[in-house]
Amino acid sequence: MPEVTGHAPGSFCWMELGTSDSGAAKKFYSSLFGWESEDTPAGPGMTYTMLRLGGKDVGALYQLTEQYHKGVPPHWLCYVSVISADESAAKAKSLGATVTMEPFDVMDVGRMAMIQDPQGAMLALWQARSHFGAKIVGELNTFCWNELATTDADKAGEFYSKLFGWTIKRGEAGGPIVYHELVNAGSEMGGMYQITPEMKGMPPNWIAYYAVADCDATAEKAKSMGAALIVPPTDIPNVGRFATIQDPQGAVFAVIKLNRTN
Repeated sequence: MPEVTGHAPGSFCWMELGTSDSGAAKKFYSSLFGWESEDTPAGPGMTYTMLRLGGKDVGALYQLTEQYHKGVPPHWLCYVSVISADESAAKAKSLGATVTMEPFDVMDVGRMAMIQDPQGAMLALWQARSHFGAKIVGELNTFCWNELATTDADKAGEFYSKLFGWTIKRGEAGGPIVYHELVNAGSEMGGMYQITPEMKGMPPNWIAYYAVADCDATAEKAKSMGAALIVPPTDIPNVGRFATIQDPQGAVFAVIKLNRTN
């Protein structure tokens, strides 16, 4: 299982689950992906749980509390690696984003900030110190792709290109959804599409995809454990087969069986 030693600036580096029931979430994801968990004290009455695969960090989770997270629903938060959280947050603000959490130190492990892009999608910025993020990516049961659903793909593409230096590979029009690929430092690492009228009610959002060996079996297992299938297993021509899942507490993520894993 290849281990990465760092994440290039502008690349997705960490996935973090805020949940209403950390104990139930640990059991769900452990059964679904084979993740191990280790609880770490994170302040008065707070615990940060590291999620690992084969002993290597792949993400984390924590319990949402009424005191600190009132009104925040369970969710997965995607982190992007940056050289300076302060400079990137300031740049995001100058480009029309809202900095919902100003840059702050996370002990000695790094410095972070949270932003809401001009269309409303939330994202975290991570300046690594002793912890650079996930040590395994793109392998089975780890995140392999990140996707933005937005109300204005042109403006969102311009925003992220200016903020992170991403290149936008424009999709071809003709189908119900035009899908654009996001490229960082020459590597394709995400996608973007515009929310259609048929998706009324969907807010702009980032979603993490996890690679699996069998999309149908994983989706069925998740459903048997109380999850809901927002998008049932569906083929993506020349790419693979994916499903969008809402875990029992309400957080949404996606799984995909990539053709390259055949």
